[in-house]
Amino acid sequence: MALTTSIRSYDWGSATALPELLGTAPTGRPQAELWVGAHPAAPSSADGTPLTELIAADPEGMLGAPAAERFGASLPYLLKILAVERPLSLQVHPTVAQAEAGFAAEEARGIPIDDRARSYKDPYHKPEMICAITDFHGLCGFREPSATADLLENLGVDDLLPWAAMLREEPAEKALPTVLAEMLDGRVPVSRVERSLGPVHAGIARAHPDDPGILAALLLNHFTLRPGQAIFLDAGVPHCYLGGLGVEVMANSDNILRCGLTGKHVDVPELLRVVDFAPTTPHQVAPDAGPGGEFRYSPPVRDFALVRHDLDGTAHELPTGIPQALLCVQGEARLTGQTGALTLRPGEAAFVPANASTPKLTGEGTLYRAVPGDH
Repeated sequence: MALTTSIRSYDWGSATALPELLGTAPTGRPQAELWVGAHPAAPSSADGTPLTELIAADPEGMLGAPAAERFGASLPYLLKILAVERPLSLQVHPTVAQAEAGFAAEEARGIPIDDRARSYKDPYHKPEMICAITDFHGLCGFREPSATADLLENLGVDDLLPWAAMLREEPAEKALPTVLAEMLDGRVPVSRVERSLGPVHAGIARAHPDDPGILAALLLNHFTLRPGQAIFLDAGVPHCYLGGLGVEVMANSDNILRCGLTGKHVDVPELLRVVDFAPTTPHQVAPDAGPGGEFRYSPPVRDFALVRHDLDGTAHELPTGIPQALLCVQGEARLTGQTGALTLRPGEAAFVPANASTPKLTGEGTLYRAVPGDH
């Protein structure tokens, strides 16, 4: 079934990248995300009916018995295109247990679900994976403390030296929480540091002047993805996307704890409780190559996996019994089945329900397909 999707106009989005991909005229406003899925905030629709309603009416037919049993009447993933022009907020996502506890606590306090002070919009975790369409870069995970100490010392700003010493002398599990909390409490004015920053962090400072998140960003690894490369971000991993166009797939949740680079709600105590302070490098997900230009990205979660199809005119028979969201990003893709044929062009999407019979995919171009993680 063909889907009508929505575009989210966040201030960090590009005014031109999505219109260029879709072949539409720019609106003059940032267009940040194109959503494909059944998230309650902006569900895709088929012939005017939201996908959420179609799934609720027939969970087993739409999702398949295994997915319906595991996830209930809910699509387990959300598929997006991200068009990043300015740095996003520096953020983390909770585990399932943290999300359940945080959601219950805010419900008990009577905080409306759309209140700006609300951190937990649902009781679910939000692992995610980003796969680059263009060169895509950002920040992800805490750098080794000694390397960050070197960076802080090389900036030549005396205010940073106590943090550098702590990172060099104390265990990471003690130093990183203390340094992050102190960076976010405003004790060191960002203006003292901005002129010493390198190109990546100077760009962040231009986008978010005087934001304490600029200092916190110094603690994280910088990464660059080339087209077709992907990284996975698990619960607790601090991250921030800086620029580029990419396909993102995530668990069907909207739980975000922000620690800077934003005008939205920041809850530092809750963030410090959720962050995983273990130093790490970005978790790159190398695709497994299959027949006929098929590449599968399999992160370590059950909610989702992503399949890239580099179509060359050869027909591919898609699996049945699972819910599949399809999104064309280049060229043309043709989906055929017992109910007829559907042609997808860049930015156009479709949903293949579990009860579809022998769906086939062909065309010439690039298409991404989201599926549950164990299929």
